[in-house]
Amino acid sequence: MKKFNNPIIAGFYPDPSICRVGEDFYLATSTFSYYPGVPIFHSRDLVNWQQIGHVLDRPSQLDLTGLRHSEGIFAPTLRYHDGVFYMITTNVGNGGNFVVTATDPKGPWSDPYWLPSAPGIDPSLFFDEDGKAYYCGTRGVENEAYYGDNEIYLQEFDLKTMSLIGPTKSLWRGALRNAIWAEAPHIYKKDDWYYLLIAEGGTAHHHAVTIARSRNIAGPYEGNHGNPILTHRHLGKDYPIVNVGHADITDDPNGNWWMVALGSRPRGGYYRNLGRETFLMPVVWEDDWPVVSPGTGKVEWSYPVPELPEFRVEKDPIFDDFNSENLGLVWNFLRTPLDEFWSLTDRPGFLRLQLKDDKMESRKTPSFVGRRQQHHSFIATCAMEFEALSTHEEAGLVALQSDEYYYRLVITQSANGQVVQLISVVDGQEKLVAEQPISGKRVFLRISAQDQCYNFFYGNKEDDLEELYLNADGRILSTDVAGGFVGTYLGMYASGNGSQSKNYADFDWFRYEGE
Repeated sequence: MKKFNNPIIAGFYPDPSICRVGEDFYLATSTFSYYPGVPIFHSRDLVNWQQIGHVLDRPSQLDLTGLRHSEGIFAPTLRYHDGVFYMITTNVGNGGNFVVTATDPKGPWSDPYWLPSAPGIDPSLFFDEDGKAYYCGTRGVENEAYYGDNEIYLQEFDLKTMSLIGPTKSLWRGALRNAIWAEAPHIYKKDDWYYLLIAEGGTAHHHAVTIARSRNIAGPYEGNHGNPILTHRHLGKDYPIVNVGHADITDDPNGNWWMVALGSRPRGGYYRNLGRETFLMPVVWEDDWPVVSPGTGKVEWSYPVPELPEFRVEKDPIFDDFNSENLGLVWNFLRTPLDEFWSLTDRPGFLRLQLKDDKMESRKTPSFVGRRQQHHSFIATCAMEFEALSTHEEAGLVALQSDEYYYRLVITQSANGQVVQLISVVDGQEKLVAEQPISGKRVFLRISAQDQCYNFFYGNKEDDLEELYLNADGRILSTDVAGGFVGTYLGMYASGNGSQSKNYADFDWFRYEGE
């Protein structure tokens, strides 16, 4: 029997939301302070997914100016109704809740319809059989009794004006007494029952998926006596898949049901460098309740493949020579790029990064183009042409967890000439870890890792790289040390470190190999 392996989408792709249109499935995930926002994937077999674009790929849709690393786009919900795709989400720290629409999931998507009267986060849309639409979200409660005292609420949504109408209705505060962070609500209708699926327990180790049902969309909702219907918090922190939660469900054309949920794969102890990833589990219905991963009740590494035609996809390229007209979909910026600091045309065949004065920790948009770390064992290499003209100027590679936790492998100028440096930043404090002289304008830089051991190399010939520093502590690139909600990025970087510069770095190619 052929099986598929979890996660179905590896690396920092959290809070998955899924919808089906005929034989096609579409899936979206959170992006926080990275731009473009909300990658959208397509599949026909639920196992093999092809990214087809980003929902939020214009500055008019997504302003991330000044936001912290783990602010920005939280928890999108993707739905389809009467020929229109809807994506609803929250820009935390810069605008709140909004919805965008498209007739083609590849785009273009509309500019936001803002919902200023909607408090809280994690919005979802539900389209009922009578033609009415509803907004379902998470909000704090009055007279909060404890930290994380939240509730799920409902309000009618006018599809003509794209606005909320009528009163709000409190639906549920979670399955467990004093449950924290009742969030991530989705409503479904099946066999005359309305089902309210949520997450609770926080998005760390105690994360869980719970469910309630009602004959009336406005409630009252009764919780499943078997709640939570999915969690790994009882399995201990040594279990290889942890913090499972924030789920969405769909049926397939054969009438079978499936759940997507986030989870993490720690390494070297309870340290999660890859962030929260997307996993897939089968669902069956018993006594009008969903049973997730029947027989085990937990997320397994593999399951029998769905009985659907295989969907062949093009794998993400491991090598980018920057010869295309646009950056590939794997690449992201940190916050919205409001100025033209990068180019694929100034020198065809190269990615040119201008040396902005912004640093990685500036909460602006540094001259950085990165991709997700998707494997615990990887090798990332680039070929770069750059000559630092002052001690302020630098360019190279970055392994980035957040504004305050990262490694920089860069070429810069010292009093004794050009050097390659490894700099660690921990809790916002820089430390020079290693330095060696290097000559020549064309250099090769490499970052590799095996679990929590990160290694840094440099040289003028790719087949003869020298060790700069081995076994650097990778735990600083985990959310468990850095905090927040994102995963590690690997990318190209150029900076004047607070000084204006007309200099630039040219990157000939970038290669990422994972296993």
